[in-house]
Amino acid sequence: MPQQLFKFKFAKTKPTAAVSGRTASQDKELILSDSVFRELRDEIYKLCGIYYTESKKYLLEGRISKRITYRKMNSYEEYLNYIKSPGSRQEINSLFEVITINETYFFRAEQQFEAFVNILLPEILRSKPTRAPTTFRIWSAASSTGEEAYTLAMIVLQRLKPKYPHINFQILASDINNAVLETARKGVYKEYAVRNVPPEYMAKYFTQSGNTYILSNEVKRLVKFMKVNLYDPIEMKAFTNCNVIFCCNVLIYFDIPSKQQVVAHLYNALQKNGYLFIGYSESLHGISKAFKLIHLPKAMAYKKE
Repeated sequence: MPQQLFKFKFAKTKPTAAVSGRTASQDKELILSDSVFRELRDEIYKLCGIYYTESKKYLLEGRISKRITYRKMNSYEEYLNYIKSPGSRQEINSLFEVITINETYFFRAEQQFEAFVNILLPEILRSKPTRAPTTFRIWSAASSTGEEAYTLAMIVLQRLKPKYPHINFQILASDINNAVLETARKGVYKEYAVRNVPPEYMAKYFTQSGNTYILSNEVKRLVKFMKVNLYDPIEMKAFTNCNVIFCCNVLIYFDIPSKQQVVAHLYNALQKNGYLFIGYSESLHGISKAFKLIHLPKAMAYKKE
């Protein structure tokens, strides 16, 4: 009698929550509803003035999902309720870190730096009394990982201090994102960030270590970094008597009312006859009439009169 063959069929099973280490609710796909999106958008707007239109919903959804996963939460609504609750300050700082974009590099706005050195600085100094040492304050108002502020510091050391030895140059740098500020303070960069640095600056102010470039302490000492929300009127009161402010590629993230508020804060931070630089794609048209637009070689600036 032929041997009877028996076939056994085993059912495929998914790992249980206990095996996978996740709860059943965490395995569900996170979906940001239109109503919760609007509430999240409004809360972010209230906190920092950054405004997400409906067309940018997917960006906000992707960025906040990282925080939901980190916090082991189950929904965008749960996260919204958390950031609205007392004691969520630390998480709000982390939220700022994921919703802000920090793409920058050294000598990014070279035409602005040249106009500052060759035209605006001499003009400002001519208007100051010459009988006493002069303090000249420069503020990089959205410094990200520090490239703009450190570019200014290298320019001060290389070109301005030899010419104006009696001037006390102060460079302030701020950002809303704690993580990028920590990176800035370290002063260690990849090749992408330093690709536009002139050879003489590279040789004098950087030390290469493998595929990283370490900024000299001489440059780092010139810059003071701090966390600042440009939309916050209380935090902005700390900034006064600036001669020049660089606030490039920031206003594009605000709507008209928040742009007006931020620009008013920047205006108050400037000394009389001080200058504001903004991004090449940005404009104060329809935002503020308090500044006079100044056309410079290959650049523009706004003067406080």
